[in-house]
Amino acid sequence: MAALISLTALGVAFDQEREGVPVLDGIDLKVQNGEFVALVGASGSGKSTLLRVVAGLLPATTGSVAFAGGQEAGRRRYGLVFQEPRLLPWRRVLGNVEFGLEGHKLSRVERQRLARQALTLVGLADYAERWPHELSGGQRQRVGIARALAIDPDVLLMDEPFGALDTVTRSTLQDELVRIWRQTGKTILFVTHDLDEAVFLADRIVMLAGRPARIVQDHYNLAARLRKTPAGARLAQNLAEALADSYVI
Repeated sequence: MAALISLTALGVAFDQEREGVPVLDGIDLKVQNGEFVALVGASGSGKSTLLRVVAGLLPATTGSVAFAGGQEAGRRRYGLVFQEPRLLPWRRVLGNVEFGLEGHKLSRVERQRLARQALTLVGLADYAERWPHELSGGQRQRVGIARALAIDPDVLLMDEPFGALDTVTRSTLQDELVRIWRQTGKTILFVTHDLDEAVFLADRIVMLAGRPARIVQDHYNLAARLRKTPAGARLAQNLAEALADSYVI
């Protein structure tokens, strides 16, 4: 079966005084339809850079990114969720979710229908007329997820979306994300430095390490929801040890 996303010999270098500082090198990765892939690694290991290259927000220096159905079709199928929800304070919740649909050829009635559908999916159907400042941090992040889902993307690209939340809220949203993933069948590429979070959420964990960063571990077909199980604890410990062994100052 053809991969939904294929990265081949991918490399990225930032032009620091024209010397081209390498960040990623030799990245080969195939993501299948419906996979939940967690990208883990130390801070500065290139996880977010890789996500932005996949999204088309940064160019690759070497190698290629290919999408099932062609590159342009692939780039139209992404929903982006960042650590900060980046809501527009002058728009109500419904208007914020609609925002991602405004570049599409849809009537206002259809935009609102899709936005309300996405809000229902994230459990905020009753919050459509609230303002962002009236929401908790977790609720604002749910709005950000709803905005990404409203365009019905094939792939959700999530860059540490729960990193700024307290422990209880983070745990709740992790459960919600698993529910949404199971309900929608979306492919998810999820950046995190929290190994326990990766073990709980993903059915595949890819570790980046080194300078420039390369893929040093790739765990497939993980048992569902390993959090608070002996197997999950062992996997998290093994990942932590591998990360420590490959750490570069």
